[in-house]
Amino acid sequence: MSTYTEEDQITLYNKVQATLAKAKRSPVTEVKRKKALEEIKYLENVAIESFTDKLQKYNFTPLKPTGLDILQINVGYLCNQICNHCHVNAGPARKELMTLETMNACLAALDEGNFHTVDLTGGAPEIHPDFKWFVEEISKRNVKIIVRSNLTILTFHEDYAYLPEFFKKHKIEVIASMPCYTIENVDKQRGEGVFEASIKGLQILNTLGYGVESDLTLHLVYNPGGASLPGDQMGLERDYKEMLKKNFDVVFNNLYTITNMPISRFLTDLKNQDKVEHYMHLLVDNFNLAAVENVMCRNTISVRFDGTIFDCDFNQMLHLPISGKGSKNIKDFNLEELATRTIVLKNHCYGCTAGAGSSCQGVVA
Repeated sequence: MSTYTEEDQITLYNKVQATLAKAKRSPVTEVKRKKALEEIKYLENVAIESFTDKLQKYNFTPLKPTGLDILQINVGYLCNQICNHCHVNAGPARKELMTLETMNACLAALDEGNFHTVDLTGGAPEIHPDFKWFVEEISKRNVKIIVRSNLTILTFHEDYAYLPEFFKKHKIEVIASMPCYTIENVDKQRGEGVFEASIKGLQILNTLGYGVESDLTLHLVYNPGGASLPGDQMGLERDYKEMLKKNFDVVFNNLYTITNMPISRFLTDLKNQDKVEHYMHLLVDNFNLAAVENVMCRNTISVRFDGTIFDCDFNQMLHLPISGKGSKNIKDFNLEELATRTIVLKNHCYGCTAGAGSSCQGVVA
C-alpha cells in the first residue's frame, strides 16, 4: 500500500465492510496450500545446510516443547493495511475469519491447558466482529491477554474508537508494530500516512496511562526494512525512546526486534531483488545455538482461524500443521499430545535462530 490518507482510509473501511459481509467461513483453498508448498520447496532448494541437519549436529533433534505457556490465536487475516513486510499477507480483502464455534473451542482449550498468556493476532484482530466478546470471555480466565495492534486501527473509523478504553478496562498488553521512529522508513514499509496515524494511536494510549502505569503495558515491534538482521535490541530501544519522546512526547515500555522471515511478501520481495540466497546465507552464517533453547515454538502453539494448530505463526502461513497422528484442531485439544509433540522444522526456521534470535517477544538469546 503506497498511501494511507483520509480518502484511502474511507476506501479501506468500505472494502473491510464488504469483506466482513461475505467472510466468516472462507476455506483454506488448494491454491493457497500450493503456493505455501512452493515457498517451502524454494527455500529447501537454496544451497545451504538444512535447518534440521544443523540442529542434528548439536543433538537438538527432534526439537521438543519445553511447555505450553502461550496460546496464540490468529482470529483472521483481515486488516485495514497492506504492509510490504507482512508475513501473513493480511489485507482488506482477506475473508478468513474465526467462527464463534472455533473461538469457544479456544476457550475450552484455555480452561483445560496450563496457559498463562493468550496472544491475539491477525490481520488486525480488532476488526473481527466478535473481538470484543472474545476478549471479555478470555478476561474471565486468570491469564494475561496480549493484542498485537497495528495502531492505525485505533483511529481508522468510529467503529473502533472504543478500543483504547476497552484495552485499559481489561488490562490488555498492547504489542504494536512500529518498524522505525522516522516517518520515511515507516511509510516506506506500511504506506504514506501510516506513521502519523500510528503516532496518534500511541498518544491516545499514553493519555490513558499505557506505557506510564505499571499495569498498562505498551511494547513496540521493530523489523528491518530490507535483507538485513535487526540491530541490537537494547540500543534500538534507547534510540526509539529518545526520539519518540523528543519529537512526539510518546513513551512505551520495551522494544522488540524481530527478524524478517523469508516467507510470503518478504520472500517475494527478496525474489524480485534476487536476494534470496544472500539473505538465507546471512541467516545461516549468523546461526546462534543459544537461540534454539528459547525459540517460541517450544512454549507456544499457534491456532489458525479454522482451528488448525501449528507450532508457530510462521508455520501457519506455510500450512505446516503440528506433527503427530492425532487431531490437529483446537476443538480436539489434547494437552499430553501437544506437550510431547515433535516440532516441525524447515529452512525458514533459520530466521528465529540468527543473531540474537527472534520471536514474537523479541530476541531470545
